[in-house]
Amino acid sequence: MTTPSYTRSDFQTDQEVRWCPGCGDYTILASVQQFLAGLGRAREEFVFISGIGCSSRFPYYMNTYGMHSIHGRAPAIATGVAATRPELSVWVITGDGDGLSIGGNHLIHALRRNVNIKILLFNNQIYGLTKGQYSPTSEPGKTTKSSPFGSIDYPFNPISLALGAEASFVARTLDMDRNHTQAILQAAYEHEGASFIEIYQNCNVFNDKAFIQVTGKEERVHNRIDLEHGKPIVFDGGAKAVVLRGGQATVVDSNSVDPSAILVHDETRPDPSVAFALSRISHGPYGPTPLGIFRNVNRPTYDEEFNDQVAKAKERSGEGDLGKLITSRGTWTVSEKSPNGSAGSNGSGGNGSGPSES
Repeated sequence: MTTPSYTRSDFQTDQEVRWCPGCGDYTILASVQQFLAGLGRAREEFVFISGIGCSSRFPYYMNTYGMHSIHGRAPAIATGVAATRPELSVWVITGDGDGLSIGGNHLIHALRRNVNIKILLFNNQIYGLTKGQYSPTSEPGKTTKSSPFGSIDYPFNPISLALGAEASFVARTLDMDRNHTQAILQAAYEHEGASFIEIYQNCNVFNDKAFIQVTGKEERVHNRIDLEHGKPIVFDGGAKAVVLRGGQATVVDSNSVDPSAILVHDETRPDPSVAFALSRISHGPYGPTPLGIFRNVNRPTYDEEFNDQVAKAKERSGEGDLGKLITSRGTWTVSEKSPNGSAGSNGSGGNGSGPSES
């Protein structure tokens, strides 16, 4: 079979890209298209499923299969696709509102089940499509149209949330760093199981420069902590380091500790507690903030185990009989009213009788 040869333009559609000029979504779109073009895999084998929000327009702009689904339910729909079509590469595009508010439960269950889908959560810390209300990741005190006196909600830390749901691959990147984004996409693509990537994405209309501390030319030098597997966690030109103290990841001056005390990053550590500790260094893009892969471990995927059960059932019993399954147990046949006006019921459940009614 001939390996397809693509360029980024092969993954672009004829749809006009309708995001605000300067939106970080443009850079993410370009990064994803460029990444897919380099895989040498047929476009027909990719599926992009989104929910509702600015980020969820993504499938319109990808020359692949896709679905613009319903608010917060993209992980559930993607689970069905991945389980029934395991030969496809299934991607979910969501945002901090779509994925962490109405879609919160769908997100965490897809992660804990380890469904073989790649979830890209665009986090701009605001509701952009509906014109600037605070979101589940907005910082306390955020003044918006829906919180004129400042938000009193405590925000989610998406990385901590994913690790708490036992996601087997968890990472964070930036919209403006295309090389870093594509490296994270590659690792997620190669991972068998649920991959969760938080992407800090600037909304230049309703929340401009929200990530300036990790994107600004002067600020990022002091605040960006790049997690690299197998390497000591140091940053700020080597002046700062991360150590573990009482299970807590703490930033220290590098020259204040023995080099052996500096934490060496191990993304493959089975226990997620150290990765979780790293995720708590910052609750958002404020001050020293880790970027990169927090966790990358192997465990059985939902898709594999689901299809293995189906295959074993067919091998043991042949093709199933849906009608027989439905009437096999726990069902009741309710008769019409008897002459005396009372309703009767004839049970066919496990105990031979069903509930009576009068």
